[in-house]
Amino acid sequence: MNKDYDVIILGTGLKECALGSLLASLGKKILHIDRSAQHGGGSASLMSPLNVAYRHFSMSSSSSATMGRGRSCKVDLLPKFLMAKGQLVRILAHMDALRYLDLRVVEAGFLLKGSRIYKVPSTETEALASGLMGLFEKRRFRKFFVYALNFDEQDPRTYEGLDLRKTTVKDLFRRFDLGQDVTEFTGHALALNRTNSYLERPCIEILEKIQLYTESLTKNGKSPYLYPSFGIGELAQAFARMTSSQGGVFVTNRLVEEILIREGRVVGIRSEGQITRCKQLICDPSYVPDRVRKVGQVIRAICILGHPVKNTNGANSGLIIVPSAQANRRSDIYIFLTSSVHSVAVQGKYIAIVSTAVESKDPEKEIHLALELLEPIEQKFFYISDLHVPNDLGTNSQIFITTSYDATAHFESACADIKEIYRRMTGFELKFD
Repeated sequence: MNKDYDVIILGTGLKECALGSLLASLGKKILHIDRSAQHGGGSASLMSPLNVAYRHFSMSSSSSATMGRGRSCKVDLLPKFLMAKGQLVRILAHMDALRYLDLRVVEAGFLLKGSRIYKVPSTETEALASGLMGLFEKRRFRKFFVYALNFDEQDPRTYEGLDLRKTTVKDLFRRFDLGQDVTEFTGHALALNRTNSYLERPCIEILEKIQLYTESLTKNGKSPYLYPSFGIGELAQAFARMTSSQGGVFVTNRLVEEILIREGRVVGIRSEGQITRCKQLICDPSYVPDRVRKVGQVIRAICILGHPVKNTNGANSGLIIVPSAQANRRSDIYIFLTSSVHSVAVQGKYIAIVSTAVESKDPEKEIHLALELLEPIEQKFFYISDLHVPNDLGTNSQIFITTSYDATAHFESACADIKEIYRRMTGFELKFD
């Protein structure tokens, strides 16, 4: 390990590896250090046999050979999908990292209404036959949907007289006389908002989200979502390969004893008694507990199933949304479903990961409704993650801390964090061709 680098990065999670790759492409000399031997940090995929997962969650192993061997079972610690036209796919393409990935289409999106799971329509024929809305509601929704698709931020004529940065989503929905069912479908199944707080936000935001959903759906045909073969951990690995190809150095299973500061600015680290200098430092929150604050928690439940989820028409993959109103909560619950079609489980087995923001002192009870939809469950792994954000922007200390991964269904907020840190570190906006 050399003595001097432009940037030292602590952790090998998705955000850290993406930033390392982006900075290496600018000619920066990059060093990645991870205290763990497991690459990927909080965005890793635990490789089978399943006793690796049992050890990770400090559980006694009772897995059988039917759960799979070798690379046949990969358990994600971070359940999220990629939007086919979203920011992460654009960053991967910008870095030419897609050549290291096999991104496959997720079969469908679903929404719980009452006691039944409904497929989110992906075609006009499906929309007309869907039980998510009544006939008159569908007509009103169609008028709104046409308005959303025609919206062009560069063409004020498409605003139809509205100030889209001052008009709230609630007011926009009133203009089109959208009822509760349409509002829930639009806000949660299409725009993928986790809570109803979006109703008080400027309506330009939901129009942009609906366009992203629709463009991604058009690209895929079945759903707007993509998922990498062999699990989410492959995303960090793809960026890491790009960094390595540009001279970046990776050191795992190595502790960092101290971050060295001089006159309020980072100058290096001390690791196993050795000092390595740097001009800038990137790290996930776990490396600097005194520089972050806790803002919440996320509960996730990894469930191994021996059957497809009921009322999904035997779907091998998908996103099932339990709207907050259905569960008497403030936040939606997401169920991420994968299987052998994405090379994460043996034939006949399914991995369903339940994820949501913690709202009470009994998090497991909060996701009971979602778990009921998955029964019978062969094995469950519960874990709770604290959400941390940096205390400052890092521009003075040149220590740039990534935010924790929240309970959103996709990587768009994670990409916003990547782009913002990149801007602060370089002074340039991350733009794509």
